[in-house]
Amino acid sequence: MKKVILGLFIVLFLAGSVWIGNYFYKKSTTDPVVYQTEKPFVTNIVKKTVATGSIVPRKEIQIKPQVSGIVEELYVEAGQTVKAGQKIAKIRIAPNMVSVNQAETAVQTAKIAFEQAKREMERQRQLFEQKVIAEQEYNRFVLDYNLRKEDLTSAENNRQLVKSGTSKRTGGSNVIFSTVDGMILDVPVKVGASVIERNNFNEGTTIAAVADMKSLIFEGKIDESEVGKLREGMDLNLTIGAIENKVFKAKLEYIAPKGVLEEGAVKFQVKAQVLLQPGDFLRAGYSANADIVLDQKENVLAIKEGLLQFGKKSKDSVYVEVEVGPQQFQKRMVKTGLSDGINIQVVDGLKAEDKVKVVEAAAPDKQS
Repeated sequence: MKKVILGLFIVLFLAGSVWIGNYFYKKSTTDPVVYQTEKPFVTNIVKKTVATGSIVPRKEIQIKPQVSGIVEELYVEAGQTVKAGQKIAKIRIAPNMVSVNQAETAVQTAKIAFEQAKREMERQRQLFEQKVIAEQEYNRFVLDYNLRKEDLTSAENNRQLVKSGTSKRTGGSNVIFSTVDGMILDVPVKVGASVIERNNFNEGTTIAAVADMKSLIFEGKIDESEVGKLREGMDLNLTIGAIENKVFKAKLEYIAPKGVLEEGAVKFQVKAQVLLQPGDFLRAGYSANADIVLDQKENVLAIKEGLLQFGKKSKDSVYVEVEVGPQQFQKRMVKTGLSDGINIQVVDGLKAEDKVKVVEAAAPDKQS
């Protein structure tokens, strides 16, 4: 029994010795870690923020009818350019029977009063010619006749308006005209559709939307953390998803004084004038991103921001490790400037010929 235990012990001892020897052998033959280095470089650094939004016309007008009825004719379609005063549509009046009945009654009442005043004036005229009554008395009946005549004309015009939307005095109010020059963006109604007039209690049905497509603005939202860095007159670079490989210029002209809470963050509305070049055409509603340049430096010495290291005691202790010999590095404090999130300006502490240690370990024997 003792021989078995002794033999087992010897086997385990030998196996452990082989494993330990193999471990230290591999350890001794492993190549040392070789660190990559990078040199500072001269570049332009631009610090910017991005606002998301859309392209909209500066002035967009909703054309609405002054009478209710049914669209009888449409003279325009979306995409067409129109002038102020050009016909947009014609409305056929669908008269309300109660209103028609009231208008007819008013006409009959005015006609009866007019006929009575006319007869009375004729009788008084004969008396005046016979010098039975004074001229002042006769003029009173002439005045009453003229008033009744005007009442009858007004009642007839009102009846015609109720039935057809037109009158002898005002002309055709059932024809809709464009109030501005521009392009028809949308015609949301069709021939035969019912429309409601614009009044104090109802905004009315939109017949067409007209806008000046030569005057466009970018409307977007920006986070509160960036709005304090903006000022009117800043340059914007617009990229539009629907138009590839082209950047449009814009000029910031409005920053909202009040923010709005959206998705847990306060955002401020911004507006910028789109600077169109000859031949440019943008459609209303295009989604766009605006790069707003907050600051920029040209031809400055810079390094990758990932090369920076920070001391534990103070946040201001920024340093890099500079190669002073083959795979020998020395800590050097640096003063930094503008950063774009990838590259950072080096104001002091480095020269163009210095080699800066890349913190991450690289594969062996691949140092450039």
